[in-house]
Amino acid sequence: MKLPGHLVRRLVLMIGGEAMQSGFHFALNIALLHMLSAQGYGLFAIGMVMGGVGLSYIRSLTAVPASIWMSKSTNSAGVNAYDVAFGTAALVVALLMAIGTAIVMRLLGDPSGIAAGCFVGTWSLRSHMRTAFFARRQQVIVSISDAAFTIAGTVMAGLAIWLARDALQTVFYALAAANLFGIFVLVRLARRTMRISFRMPTRRRYARLWSQLCWSAFSATTTNIQGQCLALLVAGIAGPAAYAPLAAVLVLFAPLRIISLAFVNMTQPELAKLMRGNETRRVWAQAKLWAVVMGFGAVAYGCAIMFVLPMIKSQALQDASVGFIGLFVIANFVPIMLYIMPRVVLEIMGDFRIVAFITLGGAIVGLALIAILLAVASPPWSLAGSAVSEIFVLVASWYFVHHRMWNIEHPDQQHDSRLGSWRRAVSFAAARR
Repeated sequence: MKLPGHLVRRLVLMIGGEAMQSGFHFALNIALLHMLSAQGYGLFAIGMVMGGVGLSYIRSLTAVPASIWMSKSTNSAGVNAYDVAFGTAALVVALLMAIGTAIVMRLLGDPSGIAAGCFVGTWSLRSHMRTAFFARRQQVIVSISDAAFTIAGTVMAGLAIWLARDALQTVFYALAAANLFGIFVLVRLARRTMRISFRMPTRRRYARLWSQLCWSAFSATTTNIQGQCLALLVAGIAGPAAYAPLAAVLVLFAPLRIISLAFVNMTQPELAKLMRGNETRRVWAQAKLWAVVMGFGAVAYGCAIMFVLPMIKSQALQDASVGFIGLFVIANFVPIMLYIMPRVVLEIMGDFRIVAFITLGGAIVGLALIAILLAVASPPWSLAGSAVSEIFVLVASWYFVHHRMWNIEHPDQQHDSRLGSWRRAVSFAAARR
């Protein structure tokens, strides 16, 4: 199948913005890796992990639903109404994540945690706004905002590292200020007034969607357990210093997560529109095509990083075998990139419950294996448990999306998935009682 030209152009534009941010975060991590102690870098890495948790909740509860329902709206009034409802919810989620991050960081040894909380809250809010503007087809404005964030972040973080005594806290404040500046540029260029409303119509609009969003919230929780349990378990059991070598290698693969978000922002509105027009064959073909592209890209990127790893020297690595850690990290990221597209398709079909059950299974597998490996082996081996968890999610995601597509394309030959058969059997047994 030929790559859709307009999607390729949008992807290049989006990845340009994502690449700027990714490059900035990468450079900042490398600078702090050589400056901070293992304890300090471990705390910085945990702060970034909490940022990832915030982004996942924003994505599940506000950004993805906003992108889907704004794309499905047939008039500007409907688009604006959903924009206000989900924007208000995003502000609430961002504030809760800021408070939660401050508490977690304080428990793990950060003297205050407030700086990290400010960073996570502003990053989460800007992430939602970027997705909302993507849904409005304003990719150029988002890219300019990304450039503004990157320049401001580089200048402020550089000054923080150069002048401040407590580099960790000051860098977190600098990142929070850069995210606020990015939000300001985004709103200013779009010439739109930020509208936040807690009125009854707004609350009703969000509440009407809650039956689906509650499963999305559950899915976000299980996704965070499945995706971030490695960092939290290692830091909680062995301490932030033990997590530092893993974080130092994982951060080199952060661009893959950024690129995957660009793919989601690019394809989700387009696939939602195709699904609304019952063009399921095109949806299925594009999902498989982009999955192959992302899978090969992840393998190629991982091979390149394996050449770079031996050149990295830092006290935070504590003489760990970075090549060994790198192989396990590749085994984690390749499945992640391969299940992005089936998950997007399940979300635009509104199958948040299936996504929740998939991530719940992955979380259970990951928690059990990581806890066992931490008890019997050194922390790097915990990456093997995380990799098995990601492979579980990969297999389950493709199984269920293939089953859903088959039923849509063959309405006269529908059959239940294993999960559907199990649920029907449980319901029948309950009815008999």
